[in-house]
Amino acid sequence: MVLVTEELLRQRAEHNNRELFSLEEISLHQQEIEKLEYIDKLCRDLKILYLQNNLIPKIENVSKLKKLEYLNLALNNIERIENLEGCEELKKLDLTANFIGELSSIEILKHNIHLKELFLWLDSKEIERSERIQALQNYRQVEKQIRDQEQVYLLKRAREKEEALKKIQEKQEKKKEKQIKPKPGFDGRWYTDINNINPDPLEDKENHQQKETEKEYQEWKIDTDDEEDRAFWEEPTPYTPESRLEAHRHLEEKRRVKENIRGQKVKEKPPRTLITAEGKVLNMNEPKLHFFLKDDEENNQFILDLAVYRHLDSSLIDVDVQPTYLRVMVKDKPFQLVLPAEVKPDSSSAKRSQTTGHLVISMPKVQEIIMANRKTPTLVKPSDSNKLQTNIKRERVEKLEVDPSKYSFPDVANIIQEKERIGQGPINLQQQKRSSKESPSVGYEAYNPSGSGSRICYSAISMQRHTQQS
Repeated sequence: MVLVTEELLRQRAEHNNRELFSLEEISLHQQEIEKLEYIDKLCRDLKILYLQNNLIPKIENVSKLKKLEYLNLALNNIERIENLEGCEELKKLDLTANFIGELSSIEILKHNIHLKELFLWLDSKEIERSERIQALQNYRQVEKQIRDQEQVYLLKRAREKEEALKKIQEKQEKKKEKQIKPKPGFDGRWYTDINNINPDPLEDKENHQQKETEKEYQEWKIDTDDEEDRAFWEEPTPYTPESRLEAHRHLEEKRRVKENIRGQKVKEKPPRTLITAEGKVLNMNEPKLHFFLKDDEENNQFILDLAVYRHLDSSLIDVDVQPTYLRVMVKDKPFQLVLPAEVKPDSSSAKRSQTTGHLVISMPKVQEIIMANRKTPTLVKPSDSNKLQTNIKRERVEKLEVDPSKYSFPDVANIIQEKERIGQGPINLQQQKRSSKESPSVGYEAYNPSGSGSRICYSAISMQRHTQQS
């Protein structure tokens, strides 16, 4: 018997990242479901629910779905309409191809005031206003006929259920008594001589014949099953919920027997290889997420930014940090990354952004890096600051001084006296003759006011004096 479970609901809610609390639409059709459970407790916000083509015998556990607007229960084994009073927003209900014989149960839908479309067993045509008026006029008379027919139907259904139960018991007894007899020449058992290391050709021939006999037996058994299957489908049966359920059970058993005989078992997906037999850890990104690994040398750690789905529930994420690698399981899909250096798992931390959903994992390194210390400026004492300023001034003065052996400097006293005596304009300053191999010292440069065009160098004092005089 297939039931509605939380795992089944999450599997069918892949479009909503397996989240149930915000799920608005889910399709559970063709799941061979025989009982409704957990839907009203886990999926309170459902608006659309598809349950067609199952084996559901009763409408239940949906009355708390206050937001449900469309419910599809076509092709099931439902016999009466019930437990829909709580579906306050129900607008469309499909009950096509069911076994609804208790027609009076339709009165329960008067509580669903928003219901506009109802599919039962009619011609799928819209009911006109004139038909509604006529139905109200003949309601009392039609109601009595419906209830009389319903009583006859209930008695008939009681007999059908009793006959179906009796038939099931007879089949179970026959199944116990019935023993499949093997084909003559084969007893249904296989023999193997474990001590036979080098069999002779005669024994090989016998083994070959035994295999051929086994093959013939399997073919004979399949043919026998085919005959039984043909007889089952040719047997006349009433169209009832029990006969539909019996046909389903027969198909299931037939499929299971064939799989056991022919060895056609469903191939399981091979397990993932995260670590090889030699102990090598493999990089893997099965959930196909973008990521960025940063080497934070300043804090001596690695930082991984994994772009996890924004609306994914954090309970579906599992983080495992190892000294040489880390593994993140996202919806049972592994993301595994080998780290460039060894880290400290106990000191690692994982956080998730509330805005983007990204997962950020910080992993401190085991080997600490010694960073070069920056030179900090030393404090200067007040007494030393005066000395420092004096040295700076001295250096500046030394840069401006000129070697007296190479240049002649104007005599300040003579300049003043000559000006006072002569009282004439610009002072002629001439440069002494020197060797062409000698180069002037660095200093300020100015042009000779006499108009000779040669450049001369002045000391700071002579430069100031010359400016005042000119």
